[in-house]
Amino acid sequence: MDKTTEGWLSGFLGVLIFSGSLPATRIAVADLDPLFLTVARASIAGLLGAALLLVLRQARPARRDLLPLVIVSSGVVVGFPLLTALALRHVTAAHSIVFIGLLPLATAIFGVVRGNERPRPAFWIFSGIGGCLVAGFALFQGVSASPIGDLLMLAAVLLCGLGYAEGATLARRLGGWQVISWALVLSLPFMVGLSLLSLPSSWAMIGLPAWLSLAYVSLFSMLIGFVFWYRGLALGGIAGVGQLQLLQPFFGLALSAVLLNEVVGWPMIAVTLGVVLCVAGAKRFAKRDPATMPIVAKVQAGHRS
Repeated sequence: MDKTTEGWLSGFLGVLIFSGSLPATRIAVADLDPLFLTVARASIAGLLGAALLLVLRQARPARRDLLPLVIVSSGVVVGFPLLTALALRHVTAAHSIVFIGLLPLATAIFGVVRGNERPRPAFWIFSGIGGCLVAGFALFQGVSASPIGDLLMLAAVLLCGLGYAEGATLARRLGGWQVISWALVLSLPFMVGLSLLSLPSSWAMIGLPAWLSLAYVSLFSMLIGFVFWYRGLALGGIAGVGQLQLLQPFFGLALSAVLLNEVVGWPMIAVTLGVVLCVAGAKRFAKRDPATMPIVAKVQAGHRS
């Protein structure tokens, strides 16, 4: 198996894990304050990440890696979880699909800016169509929205796309699980302090579903999912593998159908097939054909290899 295929498979597993994040967050914020949920999940995942780094005796990151790790931490450890938790107090998890549909495009743009990737023009066409299909599907459901919730989700998507691209670039040097572990450890003192300051005033009103949701977003959404995701982006390409996120909302809806006996209608099936075709097209054109590269770019690529 070549590295690109391995990267796409790893990214696919990451998306499967992430597909339960927003529904779990929606359940958790019914009983838990969004700030506490954000800092608690980061604290739990940070302690696990620190244990992994110690047990496996990983070397400390170089000084040049500190700023990228801060960007990763700001985007995926703090920014996205906090902003989505706040947004999900104003909008439903279903409505957030509109913005998750923009996340692959945001990741691809930051992959070009921060990762020096240069997808072919056809890639942007497939990416744009896929994003429109996901957003259109969500709007077709007739879900009402809040301007505050929409702005929070938009900011969350931009920060998350930046964190994904920066982490994937860094994973090429440090490794996928090392990147998310160091990013979590970097923010750990701050998160633990905030966790203590934002403890719930009463634990009696917090139900089991909220605790289980906190466990899921702490272990899977904040740590295990990123192990596969960053490895996939690093091996398969940020812009290309990032398009797998278009499938995330439909995985979540499919899980709801299996676990909660919700009905899956023909619009979901039709749009899912369209999104799969867009992901396949984006994969085909994610990397620029060497024959179309400028002479200077060819020379630079030759030096790097």
